[in-house]
Amino acid sequence: MAKDYRVLLYYHYVDIENPEEFAADHLKFCKELGLKGRILVAKEGINGTVSGTVEQTNAYMEEMHKDSRFAELVFKVDEHDGHAFKKMHVRPRKELVTLRLSEEEDVDPKEITGEKLSPQEWYEAMQREDTVIIDTRNDYEYEVGHFRGAINPDIETFRDLPEWVRENKHLIEGKKVLMYCTGGIRCEKFTGWMIKEGFEDVAQLHGGIVTYGKDPEVQGELWDGKCYVFDERLTVDINQKEHVVVGVDYFDGKPCERFVNCANPECNRQMLCSEENEHKYMRGCTHECRVHPRNLYVKEQELSRDEVEARLAALGETFDMQEA
Repeated sequence: MAKDYRVLLYYHYVDIENPEEFAADHLKFCKELGLKGRILVAKEGINGTVSGTVEQTNAYMEEMHKDSRFAELVFKVDEHDGHAFKKMHVRPRKELVTLRLSEEEDVDPKEITGEKLSPQEWYEAMQREDTVIIDTRNDYEYEVGHFRGAINPDIETFRDLPEWVRENKHLIEGKKVLMYCTGGIRCEKFTGWMIKEGFEDVAQLHGGIVTYGKDPEVQGELWDGKCYVFDERLTVDINQKEHVVVGVDYFDGKPCERFVNCANPECNRQMLCSEENEHKYMRGCTHECRVHPRNLYVKEQELSRDEVEARLAALGETFDMQEA
């Protein structure tokens, strides 16, 4: 049964002269339609995820395609039960994806980018012995799901990836390099950087993981786990043929695909955690976070000092919460 709401994921590298003015006008436009989401605008293009009713999202796609700059913009569409965001934000940025390259190192994806492989071509390339698959996403994204056999650079932010590549050239040289990300935007820029660095045979998954999961031919095969997305859904299914859980609980190492944020707002670490362990550890990733005076779990649950002390004692920890 079709759902009443949809989530649109998209990006497009194109010249936008005045990102600040464009962002202000675009925010007004989105609010008038009733959309909610997060859109980034830079001189190099646009990158967004928005949610709304079928009618609202259809109107948005239609209006965007009327603009000659976005006539070829491709939307990835997911059905959903309701809005995937609480508010609507459109923000100007220096970069669509944060690499912070120097002017000499910077890459324009409209001029240089890696070979774009269709889902079927990607599926076949992954199984060749002369290939190496690199996940360009952050560590927590990899933890909950990834392509089988993919290398995890174990980076906290995208801007750490160039350094990882330079330190691990021995894993890449002489191979066909396959790179992937959620929707394609990171790879479209980073494969160009790879080529500038001297890697000759570099390819990317066209349309990213999300497109791969929707392809009627490959049906997400060879993807294990779930795919992290940057909205209230947090994860979506990709492999339509089989589901292999690869995520493990931060606290006990058991299979888990449930994300929570550390209750200490100064930490806010994203971690996989069962509901049972969320309560057991008061959603704190460390002892310091559990006893932090601003622990949001303690506030939400209205725990008394005695109750906090009892839970800490069960963990073999003592109460040393700082005075607020």
